[in-house]
Amino acid sequence: MPPPPTATGAPTEEDAAAVVAADAVATSAPGAGDPEPQRKKGRRRKKKRRPRAPTEEEVAARRFVLRWASPGREAASDVDERATEAGRARQRRPRVAVELHAHSARSDGSLSPAELVERAHRNGVKVFALTDHDTMGGVQEAMEAAKQYPIRIIPGVEISAVHSPSDESGAEPVHILAYYGSWGPARPQELERFLAGIRKGRYARANEMLLKLRGLNMPMKLEDVCKIAGNGVAPGRLHVARAMVDAGYVENLRQAFSRYLYDRGPAYATTGSEPAGESVVQLVCRTGGVAVLAHPWALKNPGAVIKNLKAAGLHGIEVYRSDGKVSGLSDLADTYELLKLGGSDFHGRDDKDEPDIGSVDLPVLALFKFIEKAKPIWCNAVKETFASISERTTDLNGSNRFRRISSAGDLHSAPFF
Repeated sequence: MPPPPTATGAPTEEDAAAVVAADAVATSAPGAGDPEPQRKKGRRRKKKRRPRAPTEEEVAARRFVLRWASPGREAASDVDERATEAGRARQRRPRVAVELHAHSARSDGSLSPAELVERAHRNGVKVFALTDHDTMGGVQEAMEAAKQYPIRIIPGVEISAVHSPSDESGAEPVHILAYYGSWGPARPQELERFLAGIRKGRYARANEMLLKLRGLNMPMKLEDVCKIAGNGVAPGRLHVARAMVDAGYVENLRQAFSRYLYDRGPAYATTGSEPAGESVVQLVCRTGGVAVLAHPWALKNPGAVIKNLKAAGLHGIEVYRSDGKVSGLSDLADTYELLKLGGSDFHGRDDKDEPDIGSVDLPVLALFKFIEKAKPIWCNAVKETFASISERTTDLNGSNRFRRISSAGDLHSAPFF
């Protein structure tokens, strides 16, 4: 694949590096490559690797993350850290269990926000982001539930969009994860109007999928799909899939997706009115969020998408999955100086192969870099909120705060960051 030309017609070094990285994505999946050398390698006796001792930087990052995740529990964190440091010679790379991509019943998940938080706690998760599709309606419930656990909630949302390449090869769906500080987004009304427009389009999209399924001799009613989705929840593909299972057209959700509802599948549909990915990234930045491209490995041309979204202000991309790091995407993140993140994309489906909450092994240094990038962004969002409604505001837990913030330094050290 030749490098994309610049405005002057000549490919840049950055473009060339991006092309190499994008080409590597296709061959980076586990098990890729020539099977014969793999069989030969399997005959060799594997040497037992000794666990690598954590670096000073990793230990310091873990200490920082734990204190940030559980403010007010510094003493417990210090005890934990002393135990970690005492056994450094025999310990593996330090880890903090996190979940940055999960869905509740407020969109297309099966568990309530409170049940998700409880499950995250059982799995040892310390930092949890609720990222429902095109709604932040479950964030308050999640934050209320988290009060009884040593867990930090990051208010989030996964926003539906499309990317239209310049070569007119056809638009494809993209999803942007937005992460906000504990006080939520700046300009919340603007964000909610934007999300409400997308949710309205999801009803049209569900109806289009049902029309396609009817053409495949699988008639169903939109009312039944909306009943499955629940009161006030915009229907999505998962709700259509559940309706297909209930009607007996497929055996399970996996079959519904693999045969009919996968991206560009025979029953897949878009509303035709999804916002451009670039405009979504700009909105997230404007409302005080960190913008991250979700599951880029599903894209036809991730290099082109990432390049365009980076120009719009993208902060990071998902690189880590439950089955490891996608090396080609990691290279693209390096090329465009983007954060490397990841999450399970948990929905609570009836699927034993679905990755559980907290199953993605996100390196503690990657999490540390995310927090360091996010803190000034979230700080500016709170300052904008204070400027717009004086010094009184209501946080996402519903309690009033009257604390006087005298400087940006006070904001950076405040516990809601």
